[in-house]
Formats: sequence, C-alpha cells, structure tokens
Amino acid sequence: MKKFILPIAITICTMMGCQRSLENRKLVQVAEFGHSMAIGLSVNTENRIFVSFPNYNGVGNLALAEIIDGSLHPYPDTEWNTKGDYGHHFLRVQDIYVDAQDFLWVLDSKPGSAGNIFGDGQGEAQGLFKLVKINTKTDKVEDTFLFEDLDKSKSALNDVRVDVDKQLAYLSDPGQAAIIVLDLQSKTSRSVLAQMSYTLADKITLEYDGIKMQDKDGKPFSSNINSIALTRDYKYFYFKPINKQNLYRIETRYLADQELTDDDLATKVEDRGEVGITHGMIADGKGNIFFASSENYNISYIDADGRLKTLIEDPNLLWPDSFGIGPDGYLYFTCAQMQRLPQWNGGQDKTEYPYKAFKVKLPE
Repeated sequence: MKKFILPIAITICTMMGCQRSLENRKLVQVAEFGHSMAIGLSVNTENRIFVSFPNYNGVGNLALAEIIDGSLHPYPDTEWNTKGDYGHHFLRVQDIYVDAQDFLWVLDSKPGSAGNIFGDGQGEAQGLFKLVKINTKTDKVEDTFLFEDLDKSKSALNDVRVDVDKQLAYLSDPGQAAIIVLDLQSKTSRSVLAQMSYTLADKITLEYDGIKMQDKDGKPFSSNINSIALTRDYKYFYFKPINKQNLYRIETRYLADQELTDDDLATKVEDRGEVGITHGMIADGKGNIFFASSENYNISYIDADGRLKTLIEDPNLLWPDSFGIGPDGYLYFTCAQMQRLPQWNGGQDKTEYPYKAFKVKLPE
C-alpha cells in the first residue's frame, strides 16, 4: 500500500490532541421528520433538497422525498413510494446522490441476513439491491440497475457516487468489505479491494457519553468500508470503514482499469492519515473533503493542502450520516442517531425526537 505523508498541520492534530482551527459557524435546522429516521440526503444545482428514509425500524410511510419549505413531498411520485413490485417501487432507500448533471441516483438496498450491519439480526438469506436514475429536471425515472452479478447473500450496499466522465458508479459494500464498481453502460459490476486492511473495520468499540455501542450480547457495532466521497474532478475516490481511524483514497483511473488485480490496486491506495471515527463524507469544488464524527459531535474536513480542520461542533450532531452541498454555499445533512437506537441500548429507545436535517455554512 502506498503511504501518503500528510502536511505537518494534520500530524500535529493527530499527535498533540487535535489543535485544529474551529470555525465559528451555526447549525441551521432545515426540516424535521417526527419518528422517521432520515439517512440519505443530496442537493441539486437548483438547491432542491432530497432525503431518503430506510425505515428499517418500521416507522414512516415515505422512502424518498423532496423537502419543500420544510415539508416532505413524495419523490419522484407517490407510486414509487408505495409497496409493489421491486422493479418499480422503493423498498429500502439507503443512500441518494445528485451527480454533476442533476441526475438523482437512488440506492435501494436491503441487505440479506449475512450482510446486515444494523445490529437487529434481521434479513432474508438474499438481499435486494437496485440503483435508480432520476432526472431532477423532468422528475422522471430514466433507468434502473439491478446488480445481477452481485453476491446478494453477503452484500450490504451502503453509499454511492457517480463518475459522469467515466460512466461508472462507485459503491461501498460493508457486507463484503469491498468497493463495487458499476459500469453504467453495460450494467455489469465488479467487486474490488475486498477484505483488505483499509476496507475492513478495526476492533474499535464506539463510545458515547461513557456508554459503549454494543448489543444485548455485548457485540459492538462495526462497519467495514462505509463512507465514500468522489472529488469534483473525478480524480480521487475517498473511502474508509466507520470503525477505523484512517482515511484512504485511490485514483479513479485505477478503479476503472479492469486489468488491475486487487493486489495491483492495493499498491495505488494512499493513506491520508488519522481522521477518527466518521460517517457521512463528501467533497466540495475547492478540494475539501468533509466528514462527520459522531463521537466528537463535530463535522471536520481536510482542505486542499491536507490540513485537518473542524467546521462545526454542536451537541445536536447525533450521528450525521449523509451530506449534500447546495449552490447556496451550505453543507446539508441528516442526523441518523444510530447510537441511540434500542439495539445498542439494552432495548431502550434513547432517540431524541423528532429526527432532523440541518445545514451549516461552508468555508469561504
């Protein structure tokens, strides 16, 4: 694995108690969702805000919605948000992503029992997965990808990013501890960098307010490769497991090269250093990579010079899970409150209702 030496600013942060510059920003509430857990969120070039609800805890009646003046509207229509055949209705929307051409990519992902990372012990033997392409200019579904060559007994597709230049989608698969590369033209997919040190979780037990995040049997929450980001120039793909301190990246030209083996790809991975336990991740147009740390109740970022900075700290940052960047200069995100669910608290629901989405001003 290729080692990337970070500038001294991030080294000081890691070794001397994180002497990071804390920027004076305020958290602004965008919407609230009652008892419905919102996870995926993305924003298009017209500042339209889309949000998804996996509803694996059985609450809520929308899988995908648009936030308009603080209220939820089924998206792209009511039909897709009702139960029906899997090909034309949403089942469990895990992540959403608006690409550079204003297409909304909807990852409808229901892992099987082997790939379930949510600690509830549920799931069928085979998972169900599809990626739906929606044109936000016409509000019409234009294509669907069914991952017919995916190992559905092990996968748990989590996040998606779309490379418009190469016509590829990159997905994190914590179930297989792998990156999935989907060819949007042939609709075939490949699993790469599976079960390697930088896609596998470390034995780290998350802890909140002195309470370890573990189930009734003492098994801690653990997720392999989860958070991902794609730079605006499509050059770099960033990724990391939740239960890992280090952030990694690889040039997308290597992910696109089908001739490279996993061992070949391993030599192309760059270690960007320690950033802590993180969840959602996104890149802006200035070369900043943002990520959320629920243990520290903050959102941090690495700037274009490799310096680690804190964007905001706030007690309301309860597991920030998915990011979107609006043309208004704000970072939008959901708070999933995963650490407060009953399965991690001896059956007690410690969620602070209502669930909410927020925004915070981006760096100048």
